[in-house]
Amino acid sequence: MEKEKIIFRDLGLMEYRAAWDYQETLLRENVRRKSSTYSREPAVNSEETLSTAPDSGLPTLHYLLFVEHPPVYTLGKSGNKENVLLSDEALKEKNIRFFHTNRGGDITFHGAGQVVGYPVLDLEKFGTDIGKYLRNIEEVIILTLADYGIKGHRSAGETGVWIDPDVQGKERKICAIGVRCSRWITMHGFAFNVNTDLSYFNHIIPCGISNKQVTSLEKELGLPADMEEAKETIRKNFERVFDAELVSEIFL
Repeated sequence: MEKEKIIFRDLGLMEYRAAWDYQETLLRENVRRKSSTYSREPAVNSEETLSTAPDSGLPTLHYLLFVEHPPVYTLGKSGNKENVLLSDEALKEKNIRFFHTNRGGDITFHGAGQVVGYPVLDLEKFGTDIGKYLRNIEEVIILTLADYGIKGHRSAGETGVWIDPDVQGKERKICAIGVRCSRWITMHGFAFNVNTDLSYFNHIIPCGISNKQVTSLEKELGLPADMEEAKETIRKNFERVFDAELVSEIFL
């Protein structure tokens, strides 16, 4: 069976609002495709006279977007603003943006040296199970860490990827995950700390979880990681976990 193709785009450095709007555009287009109808020519040697007929929709398109954001805190739709420990004035002084988003999860940080991945997938092609989808994203990062000789784990009841989640006082999160799904089309995604300035996490209660640390690939390795190598490793493992092929474009 032919693998699903996912269009990969590295957006580089982009403001959070612009990336959010772009995802919304891709999601809406896929929803439109699902609900579309198409014109159909009568069959040869047929008495058929209908010129249009309902279809299951135009083919939906899958995307995986990579991006880095200027410093920004984003809060999930059910998150608690009190988990931001800075006032609005202090955020402006530090030149950190803030957005209350429509994804799941609580508060997290995005900034330079972090690989933010936004899969825009039609889960009707990958399995209509949000729990499984979240576990698959976690698996992508767990496999990526393994490629660097680091043991990543899940933490019971806490979405994301952790290191030593069962060792009290040493639990540290390396990848936050929060998604939205509409008509089985996904958006938002994961934030994997590669060479991230972790001091930004001191001004929030990351993911609303107190008394646990945040880490990065750089901190775990003891030296800066190559960002392009990290992106390529994530890409490889995304293809493996989702049994898909990343491509630069699809021509229908």
